[in-house]
Amino acid sequence: MIVAIGRRLAGIVATLLASSFVIFAAVYAAPGDPAVFLAGGRDKLTPERLAEVRARYHLDEPMAVQYGRWLWDCLHLDLGRSLKYSDQVSDLLASRLPTTLALVGYATVLFVLLGVGAGVLAAVRRGTWIDSAVVGGTTLAASVPSFVGGIALVAVFGVRLGWFPVSGSGSGFAGTVHHLTLPATAMALGALAVVSRVTRQAMVDAGTADHVAVARAAGLPERHIVRRHVLRNALGPIVTMCGLVTAGMLAGTVAIETVFGLSGIGSLLVGAINSHDFPVAQAVLLLMVTSYIVVTSVVDLVHPVLDPRLEAVRSPV
Repeated sequence: MIVAIGRRLAGIVATLLASSFVIFAAVYAAPGDPAVFLAGGRDKLTPERLAEVRARYHLDEPMAVQYGRWLWDCLHLDLGRSLKYSDQVSDLLASRLPTTLALVGYATVLFVLLGVGAGVLAAVRRGTWIDSAVVGGTTLAASVPSFVGGIALVAVFGVRLGWFPVSGSGSGFAGTVHHLTLPATAMALGALAVVSRVTRQAMVDAGTADHVAVARAAGLPERHIVRRHVLRNALGPIVTMCGLVTAGMLAGTVAIETVFGLSGIGSLLVGAINSHDFPVAQAVLLLMVTSYIVVTSVVDLVHPVLDPRLEAVRSPV
């Protein structure tokens, strides 16, 4: 057990190191010179002034040295200072992160409840018009990009009907839920389609097991069979897919927060890229990658608990 945990932790650390290097190298190679931005623009910018700025911020050092310095600072929770706002990057993330987490959490609740419910309903009513309606509706939802769905929701429920606000994150629990309903719904549409499909297929596969046939032959109620035997055995792939979708949603907030004018880390990333604010862009990307790795690792640990057959296969005889 200790060896397995050590290997898993070593794999996580290696993945984070590789991801951090890719992020730093990508931002380093991006168009634009941060020294020009730090010097106040190109107007009246002399070579001496540019060289002074490069030396002050260590921009004249090789990329490997800059990466090592940045990684060392990140390990000490020092993400640098924003070139645009002149604030600590960690403070900017702390002020924007609650809005993004609330949005992702709201969207996760929606797609888990509706997606799993629709998948279970389609599997139980397999071959009927209900199954066809669920499959057709989820196919349509999956084919619509999240930002297109967001614009449509704003046009209908925000502008025409006036039921929900079209910008801002609100205050208080009720206000936050009211303001984030449309963006969370837009984010959840595509995820709902994927989760419902996986749930339906997992339920269908679990329903063909021998013990399910024995339970039906014994005369157990169908509701009891579906809940205790079919759904329970199908939880493994369902939970795994829900975890993967939730982990990927943090990056999906970029488009949604832009459409709905939310002050989260997604819109912060867009602004940082447009203004060549490299420390902020690097920090946000690193946060997204780290969150994805952590969530997927937790899902990988929980999966054998939900499906003991996997643990039996991994364990030596």
